[in-house]
Amino acid sequence: MNSLAVITEKSDPAVQRIIDVTKPSRSVVKTALIEDIEPLMQCIGAGLDFFEVYGLETSPLPAELLAACEQRKIPVRLIESSIANHVFKTEKRPKAFGLVRVPKPRRFADLAATTGDIVVLDGVKIVGNIGAILRTSFALGAAGIVLVDSDLVSIADRRLVRASRGYVFSLPVVLATREEATGYFRESGMRLVAFDAEGELSTRDLRGIDERLALVFGSEKIGTSSDFEGLSVGKVSIPMNPAAESLNVSVTAGIALHERAEYNLPGKG
Repeated sequence: MNSLAVITEKSDPAVQRIIDVTKPSRSVVKTALIEDIEPLMQCIGAGLDFFEVYGLETSPLPAELLAACEQRKIPVRLIESSIANHVFKTEKRPKAFGLVRVPKPRRFADLAATTGDIVVLDGVKIVGNIGAILRTSFALGAAGIVLVDSDLVSIADRRLVRASRGYVFSLPVVLATREEATGYFRESGMRLVAFDAEGELSTRDLRGIDERLALVFGSEKIGTSSDFEGLSVGKVSIPMNPAAESLNVSVTAGIALHERAEYNLPGKG
């Protein structure tokens, strides 16, 4: 990969493919755009099926990325500046990006095959919060995430890929309706704990529970739905300054997962 080919023509099939992926609304999401070095490295490590990786002709790609592509036999080309401007128009141009085939949607059966805690986001719709929770969940050993009524049609939503820095593909993420999710957890027998300002348990109590949990977080405005509260065996609150109204849901999830690190990351908690 010492001398990379350069895309110089708008007629190159890759150009239209990239433009199609950047369109804001697509009914069927089969390909995804992975932008910037860290997300690319994460997605390559996660084993995603890449069509190709691209860099700007004016910005050399780092050796670690080239080596990772070579190891996985992922084609790499550069893009001439005028073509990059045509593709991204008014958007900020990433210095490196790639196109991947979107993996098959994860199902609840994928969660059943894992052993760590499951994070359930009940009605959380702000993509930035979901992305931050995905990164934290992966870092602190959660086994998977269930997004309940998130309004997302695919985990390959470009906003979510950006917000999670590519980690959305590194652990099972299930999109579900509230009915589907409550039905699964009712049958699974997994112990659910919901997070609520009036909870009788403290996050410190989570350290002493030596079994798999489903950690349920609601939206900041509405909280956890009554459907999940009916399944929950306990509510957890985070000790905090009473003058503060609430914590961001991604911060709450981070605190909870840190308390569960000893269970989810054996030997590292």
